Amino acid sequence: MDAIDRRILRELQADGRLTNQELAARVGLTPSPCLRRVRQLEEDGVIQSYRAVVDPAAVGRGFEVFASVEVRRDRESVAAFEERVQAIPDIVEAYRLYGAPGCLLRIAVADSDAYERFWTDKLIALPGVSEVNSQMIMKRIKGPQGVPVG
Repeated sequence: MDAIDRRILRELQADGRLTNQELAARVGLTPSPCLRRVRQLEEDGVIQSYRAVVDPAAVGRGFEVFASVEVRRDRESVAAFEERVQAIPDIVEAYRLYGAPGCLLRIAVADSDAYERFWTDKLIALPGVSEVNSQMIMKRIKGPQGVPVG
């Protein structure tokens, strides 16, 4: 990966809707080689996907929670937990961590009552869950900005 690839990545992380023409102009290439580079970055898995960033409050999910979840430490429990988490749309991000807690989830629901229902009906019912600690997000100070690419 060279400096031009890194510029392409920076530009696409800032605005994934750039046309190839616009992107090429911003990174100092003509459209053909720019498109080849973007396709190569996609094929190599460097660019994993394109998506819109949606304001949670605008779609009725402005109550966000970080839930620290402890899961029994055996392969079957962890695998079952991770599989079920994938299928729950209210869980918008999920990470397995080193140490304790074992997992960190970001959950987006409508309000406190919706989170209580989610906690009772889904979260503590997940396979292997032994403990949940919820932290409500007061204010997003900095949202996802992409990965620094140098």
